[in-house]
Order: sequence, then structure tokens, then C-alpha cells
Amino acid sequence: MSHRLTLKDHQREARLFANRVVAATVLVLALVLALVARLVYLQVVHHAYFTTLSHDNRVQILPLAPTRGLIFDRNGTLVADNRPSFGLEVTPEQVPNLEQTLRDLRRIIAIGPADLSRFRRQLRRKRRFEGVPIRLRLSQEEVARFAVNRYRFPGVDIEARLIRYYPLGTRAAHVIGYVGRINEQELREVDSSNYSATRYIGKVGVESYYEDILHGRVGYQQVETNAGGRILRVLERTPPVPGNDLHLHLDMKVQEVAEDQLAGKRGAIVAIDPRDGALIAAASMPSYDPNPFVQGIDVKAYRELRDSPDRPLFNRALRGQYPPGSTIKPLVALAGLEYGVTTPDHSVYCPGWYSLKGSSHRYRDWKRGGHGTVNLTRAIVESCDVYFYDLAFSLGIDHLHEFLAHFGLGKKTGIDLSGERSGLLASRAWKRRVRNLPWFPGETLITGIGQGFTLVTPLQLAEAVTTLASRGHRYRPHMVASMTTPDGKTQPLEPEVVDTVPGRPAAWDIVIHAMNQVVEGAHGTARRISKGASYSIAGKTGTAQVFGLGQDQRYDKSKVAERLQDHALFMAFAPVEAPTIAVAVIVENGGHGGSAASPLARAVMDQYLLGKVIPQEQP
Repeated sequence: MSHRLTLKDHQREARLFANRVVAATVLVLALVLALVARLVYLQVVHHAYFTTLSHDNRVQILPLAPTRGLIFDRNGTLVADNRPSFGLEVTPEQVPNLEQTLRDLRRIIAIGPADLSRFRRQLRRKRRFEGVPIRLRLSQEEVARFAVNRYRFPGVDIEARLIRYYPLGTRAAHVIGYVGRINEQELREVDSSNYSATRYIGKVGVESYYEDILHGRVGYQQVETNAGGRILRVLERTPPVPGNDLHLHLDMKVQEVAEDQLAGKRGAIVAIDPRDGALIAAASMPSYDPNPFVQGIDVKAYRELRDSPDRPLFNRALRGQYPPGSTIKPLVALAGLEYGVTTPDHSVYCPGWYSLKGSSHRYRDWKRGGHGTVNLTRAIVESCDVYFYDLAFSLGIDHLHEFLAHFGLGKKTGIDLSGERSGLLASRAWKRRVRNLPWFPGETLITGIGQGFTLVTPLQLAEAVTTLASRGHRYRPHMVASMTTPDGKTQPLEPEVVDTVPGRPAAWDIVIHAMNQVVEGAHGTARRISKGASYSIAGKTGTAQVFGLGQDQRYDKSKVAERLQDHALFMAFAPVEAPTIAVAVIVENGGHGGSAASPLARAVMDQYLLGKVIPQEQP
């Protein structure tokens, strides 16, 4: 067997090796060039960009919440405060056994299923070195109980935060308002950067209207962090600017009297200074405690407030709309004198009803037997409907609408509070636009006694009587008297005249004298409140029907459900010679204004003018 010898081709192998070396060298050079190009791109071309990113990884800007401004009444009484709220927070990385710690905590602090559920949700979203709240709003007793057991709970601490607090509870809740947790829609409507550290925003009342002034400006601090986001040190700090403090015209002593007078009733009382439109009191009853709303009221408690038939959340002073009834008669009387369709001596015979020519329909007077022959003064004093049916017909709806609009009826007053409604002052144009119907003469008649389509809010009625007291100068009602900046400077807010009612001085004298006789005259419908008064009062009672009666029906209070009974109204100002307070009262389903509403106004005026309430004789 023969073997063939195979000789190596050294030249071929050398060429192959050389080719491989060259290829490897080219590949290495290409990779080196690519790496160098990438380094040039990162460190030369985009040097500034990546330097910024690196800096941002190391330095973060954290917002600092400003302290919300305080609110005081005219006497310096604090009505909206900031108080520390104590919460229990857990830092997971410092807790050896989280579940055991939670079980032990529940033995000394009330921690409910809802608290635990919220805690576990937040636990998943936060880093282990960040504190997670497990209970909010600890009581002083719970704080003390945890303090003595603190050594048993590493990683668990009490954290204090400033939250809004209303020390007077239900007092003036509707006008002061409250703050609540800011929602997504509200965050879109404000400067989001200024609210980056804020959880709360004004929801209603003064808190909402003056949100920008009360909130202040957010501050910032630059902090150095590690790769995990843990703060290592503070590099720079820009402190937040606190909000301005507000000083209201509101007099809490008068406000308390107004609310106490309405206790157990549904209604509103509004008091204004006729010299400048300053709001002295604005009571809406029943009321509610705003404090639970700050950090979130529970569902059951909110449902009870929302579904209550007495509607405690409803601000009757600004949003309640009622027929003004006979309180409108002094305004109609002024219109008649201004347009020359009546005189102080012009008399009308009142048999207890009124009919238009050619019509058999009778528009009844509140006094079934009638008042006999009455002139303008007596018609106001005894509230004769027939006289004002005749006067309204003589004026016509166009003149009525034009003149009553000067008193602010049918439009918002523009008060510095949120949520006001406009009421309704009907006209031919309004009826054609809304109902697509013509205006009928009978509708003019009932407009002249404050019934029909006409609706006013208690605030509008107070503005109207304020305009009467000032003899035609209609001021814009306003809550805030001044604001104080963080550096202690006070900035007053000036009153604003929004309209002047036309009228000769003699006409104002006649109407105001008649209103004075409503209270102090022998036959005045509010004469009971003049007893024991050390100052003169001008006023007008009103009774507003909740439902209509047929032509031959009689109103029998004993047979009418309580919530269908007439509303009681009264408006007044005092002292007559130089008025400093004007008051409007509405008591829902209260009956007659002279008995149900006027005593409430007298108590409010007593407190403001005399500093105390004088007991009134019972009828």
C-alpha cells in the first residue's frame, strides 16, 4: 500500500493570513473611527445638550407652596385661618416589617379600610425613601397617643401641613366659602406652574372670587439628588410669597344675629350700608360647616347635605329667586311720580278688587273688603293692591321695566362673590323672545304688585332698598374693604356707583315718608317693630304667593301645605334722617311680611346701630 505525501502551500497560507490581518485591521479601524465619531458627536457637537441633561439628573427644582392669605371681618375677627393638620406618614425603606407595623399602628390609631386602600395605592406610585400618608387629620389625642409610642415605630412619623380652617364653623359659610382639593379642570384654568405645590383652591364665595389674591406665588428650591432621586442637599432657595390678607365689610356680630333670627327657618337676610354699598351681613339659612370640605367630605355626609329638603348648600342670599310682592310698591310709586301719571293727592277707590275695562276678571286686593278711597301715601302704608294695579296700568309695562331696571332688578348686582343669579324683570321683548307670546294688560297689573314673572334675589332686594335710602345712588354691593400685602401695606377698595335713579327730591320725600309710616304709622303693616325703637325706620312689607288661586278661591293657610304657603318679605333702612343700614329679609313660606319678616330686620338693625338686640313685644 502506497502513501501519497501532501505538501503545504506556504505561499497560499501566507497570502490568506495577510488578507485576514488586513481585513481585521480595517474592521478595527472602522470601529475605532465609528467610536471616535460617536464621541465627537456626543462630546463636541451636542456637548451643551448632554451637559444640561447631566445637570438635570443631578439638580432638580422643587416647588414650595405659598401660605394662603387670611380673611377677617370688619372688627378684626378671623373668619378664615390656616392651621396645622397632623397626618401619619410611613417611609417604607425605614420600616423593617411593613405589614406588622401596620397591624401595630391600628391598635393605637384608628386606621380604616379606606385609609389602608389609599395608602397601598400611593405606596405603589412612590419611591421607597419617600413618605406615604396613611392617616390624615389626626386628633390631638391621637397625636399624643402616637407620640408616647413613637419609639416602637421606626420609619413612621407625624407630619404637619397647613390647611384652611374656618373657626366660626357654619357662620357666614355661604359668603366666605371654602377651599377644596384642586381638580384637573381647575388646574387647566389657572397658571399650573403657580399651583405646582398647591393642593387646594377656592371653590365658592370670597375664597373663590379672590383666589388669585389669597393664593400667593409659588417658591422654588434647587436640590442635588443622587441617581435614585434622593435629595442630598439644597443648593438654592427662592421663598414663596404669601397671599394677601382680606378685610371684609362683613360684621360677624350682625351676621350672627341675622342667622340666629333665621334659626329653624328657610330664608335669607342681607344688610348693606347705603352710603357706599358695603355688605354688612348676608345670612342664608339653613347653613353648613365648610371645614369637612377642605380635605374631602365623606360620601355619606355630603349626600345628607345634598339631598336635604332644606337645601343647606344653597346660597339663598345670592341665588334664591322670589317674587318681590308688595316690597316693589315704593319703586312703582316713584315711577308714577317721575313719569307724571300720579300725584300725592291722586286717589283711587278700593272695593277689594280691580277690573280692566271690558273685562269681567277681578284682580283681588289682599284686604277682601277693600281699603276705600286711598291716596299714594296711604296705598304704601296699608299696601293697597288696587291702587298699584291702577298705577301700573297707567304707567304701562315699558315705563315700569325702564324705571325698575335703574334699581338693579333683572340683572346681577356685580357683587364680589361667585354664583350670583340675575332674577327676572320681564318686558315685552323678554316675553316675545322666551315665550313667543305678546304682552297682556293683566300682566302689567300684577307686575305692579310684585307678582307675575318678576323675581328678585335677597341681594337685589337689599340693593333696591339701599338705593331708596341713598335717594337714587345705586352702589355696587361689595364684600371686601381692603387687602393687606405680605409686607404690611394696606390697599383699600373704593366703592363704585353703577347707576343713578331719576327722580325729583319731592318724590323721594313722599315715598320715604310713606315707608316711615309703614313702620311708625297707626295703620302701617309693620307698625309692631316700631315699639321700643330708639331710631326711626322706613320699610315696606311684602307677601309673595307660591302658587296661584282661582278667581273665586280664598287663601286658607291652615289648608295649605307648609312649603306652599306664602313667602314673607320685608325691606327697611334706618335711621331715616341719615341711613347707615338697609336690610332685606325673605322668610320662605313664612306668611305675612309684617309678622314673620319685619321683626328679624329690626333685630339686625338693633345690633348694628345699638350694639345689642332690644327684645320686641310679641303680638
